Amino acid sequence: MPASPDSTAAPGLATLELALAAHREAAGALLAAVGPAFARLVAAVRACLAEGGTVFCCGNGGSAADAQHFASELVGRTPPLRAAALTVDPSALTALANDHGYSEVFARQVRALGRPGDVLIALSTSGRSPNVVRAVQVARAQGLVTVALGGPAGGPLIEEADIALCAPGQGVPRIQEMHMLLLHALWEALEDRS
Repeated sequence: MPASPDSTAAPGLATLELALAAHREAAGALLAAVGPAFARLVAAVRACLAEGGTVFCCGNGGSAADAQHFASELVGRTPPLRAAALTVDPSALTALANDHGYSEVFARQVRALGRPGDVLIALSTSGRSPNVVRAVQVARAQGLVTVALGGPAGGPLIEEADIALCAPGQGVPRIQEMHMLLLHALWEALEDRS
């Protein structure tokens, strides 16, 4: 049986140990922090998809990658489900940013593509991303169900959304890990229904 690595001698292991401890702490607090809101999220997405609606996702940076990952999980399942990440069309993103400003890059897409009963899942670890907040505002005005995945600080995004999940965690990496855990759990909840 190999000896456990000495974290003081192996480069990076102390950092990994701290990250794992912080991850466990955030994951341990997740159910209490978002349980009822998560149940509402599952019900809203199931209702949307049952009516032939679309689940839209958006975010910036790592949250954009998480939005794309989740949308691809829905489209890639059997049978495929209607989902789209508003982060994947560089021509639309750059044209909208150039012509209308970066705060409108998701909102204009929601205005063009979203229909009443659709769902918008908006991710922002700070809860303050202007373009994500604006997308939620436009989505609500159009009759979409709006979902915010934010962090413990809350922010304008949380205040604007119909369903808000404030993931616990200290710092962006832990919050993003909780967002991905929530999105994977949502995908699994939808799979359970098949």
